[in-house]
Amino acid sequence: MPEKPAYSLAEDPQLVDLAKAGDMQAFEELVSRHRDRVYVRAYSIMRNEALAVDLSQNAWVKAWQRLEQFHGEASFPTWLNRIVTNLCLDELRRQKRARTDSIEAMEESTGPIENRMEMETLDPIEGLSREELRERIDAALAKLSDKHRTVIVLYEFEQLEYREIAEKMGTSIGTVMSRLFYARKRMASLLKETLKRDGLIE
Repeated sequence: MPEKPAYSLAEDPQLVDLAKAGDMQAFEELVSRHRDRVYVRAYSIMRNEALAVDLSQNAWVKAWQRLEQFHGEASFPTWLNRIVTNLCLDELRRQKRARTDSIEAMEESTGPIENRMEMETLDPIEGLSREELRERIDAALAKLSDKHRTVIVLYEFEQLEYREIAEKMGTSIGTVMSRLFYARKRMASLLKETLKRDGLIE
């Protein structure tokens, strides 16, 4: 069996082949190498940082799940861009269905929707003390399952890499990414419920 290369020196196709064979470190290198590009593509479409983070994270989950379908007809970054672009377009279609008036009409009257979203979600939190915010975060974390709480603590608070979390939890990097994606969405929902209950948002 040939010796594995230094991951940082390997070309994308070689890393993809290693990742397909279950090499988590090879996929970690692909994530590190291309995550900024994926985020920029998501942000360029959504124009909202929080949505861009969520959708780019989801794109990596799907990339891992569909890695066997990548056969090199296009470059790996091009394939990733297709995945994140499709996710963004799906999200825009979902948003449009969920609203009674169009994105264009709302932007003409009140400015870009992402500006309003940031005001609604960030302003109330900015008004809380550090202790109050910590209490709300702890309460939200307590409502997560053990697995989802563990992955978000290891990633967000201990700043571990996907590979390190996978090793600690005895699972695959793809499972870590899926759990982190779900945990972030659930935390956002729980915090919003708390802010509503306390009358900080409607």
